[in-house]
Amino acid sequence: MLRSLWRSIDRFSVQHFQYVINELRNIEVVDMQNREFVMDLLQSIVEIVMYGDRQDPHIFECFMERQVLVDFVRILKISQDSRIEGPLLQYLSIMIQNMDNEHAIFYCFSNGYINNIISYPYKFDGGDLAPYYVSFLRAISCKINKDTLCLLVNVQGNAVTSFPLYTEALRFAQDEEKMIQIAIRALVLNIYNVSDDMVYQFISTPPVSEYFSDLVRRLSDLCFRLDAFVYDKGKMDIQKRRNGIILESDKIVDELYYFKDILNVGEPRLTQMVNENLLNGLVLPLLWSYMASKNKNGSDFSAITSLYVISRLLQVVGGRSMINNVAGVILHHVLNLNVRIPSEGNASDIHDDVKSFSMALNEVERVICYERESNGCESNNGISVGAHWKDFVSNFNINSSNGEICSIRSGIFAFVFCEDQNLLLASIFLLLILIESKDIDYLSSPMSGLSETTNGTSTSKFVDGSIFIRFMPEILNALLNILAFQQSLSIMMLWHVGWCLQKLLNFHRQGLNRDNLLLFTTSYDQSRLNFLKELGGVWFDHIPDTIIRELESCKKVLEQTSQYKDPLFMLEFVLHQHPANGRTDSYFDWQRMVDAVKAFVLHFQLKTFILKGVLVDKPSVNNISSSINDCNVIRASDVSSASFGSNVSLESGIPCGIAFSNSEIRDIYVIPVACGITGKLLLAEKHPFRSRHGVVIAIAPLAGLCPKIEKDHPSWLLLRIREFNPQFYSIKARGNHLNVPDPLADGRWTLGFPNERACEEAQLAILNQITKQRSAVEYMLAPFLHDDDFQLAES
Repeated sequence: MLRSLWRSIDRFSVQHFQYVINELRNIEVVDMQNREFVMDLLQSIVEIVMYGDRQDPHIFECFMERQVLVDFVRILKISQDSRIEGPLLQYLSIMIQNMDNEHAIFYCFSNGYINNIISYPYKFDGGDLAPYYVSFLRAISCKINKDTLCLLVNVQGNAVTSFPLYTEALRFAQDEEKMIQIAIRALVLNIYNVSDDMVYQFISTPPVSEYFSDLVRRLSDLCFRLDAFVYDKGKMDIQKRRNGIILESDKIVDELYYFKDILNVGEPRLTQMVNENLLNGLVLPLLWSYMASKNKNGSDFSAITSLYVISRLLQVVGGRSMINNVAGVILHHVLNLNVRIPSEGNASDIHDDVKSFSMALNEVERVICYERESNGCESNNGISVGAHWKDFVSNFNINSSNGEICSIRSGIFAFVFCEDQNLLLASIFLLLILIESKDIDYLSSPMSGLSETTNGTSTSKFVDGSIFIRFMPEILNALLNILAFQQSLSIMMLWHVGWCLQKLLNFHRQGLNRDNLLLFTTSYDQSRLNFLKELGGVWFDHIPDTIIRELESCKKVLEQTSQYKDPLFMLEFVLHQHPANGRTDSYFDWQRMVDAVKAFVLHFQLKTFILKGVLVDKPSVNNISSSINDCNVIRASDVSSASFGSNVSLESGIPCGIAFSNSEIRDIYVIPVACGITGKLLLAEKHPFRSRHGVVIAIAPLAGLCPKIEKDHPSWLLLRIREFNPQFYSIKARGNHLNVPDPLADGRWTLGFPNERACEEAQLAILNQITKQRSAVEYMLAPFLHDDDFQLAES
């Protein structure tokens, strides 16, 4: 008897479940006094239901018979303490997430219980209730399918009149909390993927369909914020601008990927809603800003921001409709230009081109301008014309009296040939995206020369004799002029120029004409000259490794397709560092050397591509670097491998004195040694027991010492010691730490010799070893410096 009293209650039994339900139903009001008790009851109910869902069907039968969800709704209504709402929603979320039984899910969604909880007038006053509520909504969306979705909508006739799960979720669609935003977008995609016709009709009908225009407005706001960082006129710190540009561009890309996710659902009505809103709300305003002016005005985006966003949109969202609409607008002038060149082709071909262009333009206008409801725009036969498209078309000035391209609204080629190098590169990049796209429509591609058609299938090749191919020499000339004459261009921007050049040459099989080849030769010679200067610089010992690394990097950059190349380079004029302004610190010397190598490597790769149609790969460089070991030019010595604390021979040492910091002058031996491309300067003290040996107390790289004799003290030798660590800098660069490191000041050693002659002999010995080391580097780089195979070709 006593034993039975101590027996623990089976908390997962039907009897205990009924007891908990009765206790909950005895609650008449929820206040601060009983809030904790009510929360315990709710938690117990959820735990028992989850157990019954998997282990005991009688528990869930009891759950249905007693209609426990009604009590959850009742608790919300009788609560005088809003702090009960968050835990209640959390328990429901956990219960729904862990339900596997289809009948259990079906019951929970039936009879409007869930909809009543969703529609309850919660007070979201900035507390932590919103995350619980959104988590609850997302848990529901994860369990919907074609059979259960109908239980969450209210239907009248053949139309959905309300859908609380969707409409209440959209209230949080623009929430600044990232986790809430992600949860809502996951919920929305879960609903879209169910593929219910009546639900699609509901979400594509105003005012619910305004969600898509709200998304575009948010994206447009992000574009304006990006533009503000791009065109800040010295009011903001450069680092803040850089971070702002990267942050806002990342947000824009995130928004575009969400549009892509919606389009991937594959529902035509969703696709139409997304495309219409993107075109009317973003694409056409961007193109209007881009085509209407080369500079930023008060109300529109700057041209460079417009190009960046359009390029990103085509890369991420893409799609046949979007790509052809953008192509139709930016190539509007090029397509019309075909009309006035009948002497260069058959008249019937020109007529076909005009007819095809007219059809393509009508298709663009139909897709762009069609709206279900007129928004105050003029209408023609029931089809309202979008304001942006109307303004855009009415402001196209195509031809002047002499047939030249003269209007600032004359299409993309006004920017391809403009003096602004950023706009030039950005415009060419946009063209390359179109060139490499497989979605260019067959109506416009033959006229623009972006692709050729075979049996109705578009392929990414130029069409000989097309209007675009006629512009190719001029486009190549514009790029080559940047390479040849823009000395202030940042190195990374130079690589982007090379990327564009290599891509265009890949399509333009005719190669460079004589004038353009002369331009490239000029640019190549200049880069080679700057590179050779660095062989006499303070970082010449790092040039071989830098070449190997940059050759591989350059090859990867040049092989990138437009689809995967980040167009952030369009905004690079804000991101790249300012010149060193004559500073001679080791860091700036290093950066100058790396820049010179990058420039030469780019030209070397382009030269190889122009001559042979290939890019240099890394293995060939490794073969060159290993060849120095085969010719026995330099042999290792015991001194060359010495490290701090090592015992070394003093046979080649030069006696002198040195004072470290505030300590007394110490008698040492200075030992310069070069082995291959490695060079060291050793400072050694005489060994206490071995008279002809010393102990290394300091080591400095041989390159960069720049030994000079002090004018006022001819027996003093001044040495410069590199303190900058390239390896640490490379690690920071790989980790995307964009800040320029604050370099340490270069070290200074002053060596004192017995007399002026000894000082001169020490200087000469150090210079001889530096020359020996430099000769090894030059020998290793000889295959890159021979230029016999690069001769001007006949045009």
